[in-house]
Amino acid sequence: MPLKKFLSLLLISQLLLVLGCKQKIMYGKNSNAGKYYNINGIKLYVEEYGTGKPLLMIHGNGGDMSAFTDNVPYFAKKYRVILVDSRAHGKSADASDSLTFEQMADDFAALLDTMHIPKAHVLGWSDGGINALLMAIRHPEKVISLAATGANITPDSTAFAGDLWKESQQQYNENKNTVWKTPAERNSWKIFLLDWNQPNIKLEQLQQIKCPALIIAGDHDVIADAHTRLVQKNIPGSELWIVKNSSHSTLIEHAAEFNKKVDQFFSR
Repeated sequence: MPLKKFLSLLLISQLLLVLGCKQKIMYGKNSNAGKYYNINGIKLYVEEYGTGKPLLMIHGNGGDMSAFTDNVPYFAKKYRVILVDSRAHGKSADASDSLTFEQMADDFAALLDTMHIPKAHVLGWSDGGINALLMAIRHPEKVISLAATGANITPDSTAFAGDLWKESQQQYNENKNTVWKTPAERNSWKIFLLDWNQPNIKLEQLQQIKCPALIIAGDHDVIADAHTRLVQKNIPGSELWIVKNSSHSTLIEHAAEFNKKVDQFFSR
């Protein structure tokens, strides 16, 4: 999401989850499961767990594959879970000066090809949910079914709840003329601009999606409820799940329920 404060809190919550559970695998730092793939001019970092039908998990803006710490153990019991650090995130460095969701969706499709995986289920959170939708639009042959939680299709005030858009606008105005000095600063600004300018998915594009789709959001999500419902309404045959007593972090706050419901959906 575009809000710097929200991203910071989200990343801290993920870190605390991992640190508080010493028995859990440190996803994103497991050299036994990790590997780099040359994809579209960069190296995408990937970790794999379990066996079965392929399940690609895509994290959100400013995050990495560790976002799925509470989900992988469940799904790895029956799926071949493919975790990936998105372009310009985590260990998947990208030195270019711009970034698009279309580019990222193409990365994931190319990754599946490189791994000799004809198609996969796709689970995306936030920006990862946007990527899941775009994969189904741009590469429909690669997606068995998709579950997207907290995804928006436009970068404007209609997509976000509360004051999130105004706060993001303030952040943009305060920093738009800044000359960033380090690669890390430039990368952070690049991924901020990703959500500031994008996505720009038309309703007609959503209507082209043919695979089964489960659209998810928390009842206190940063994505406006009406926007989530608009997305779901325009995907033929899709299902809607509004998670009660949940913020944007549905898959963390309600992990057990989330895992079971998404698994049931994919199993159909």
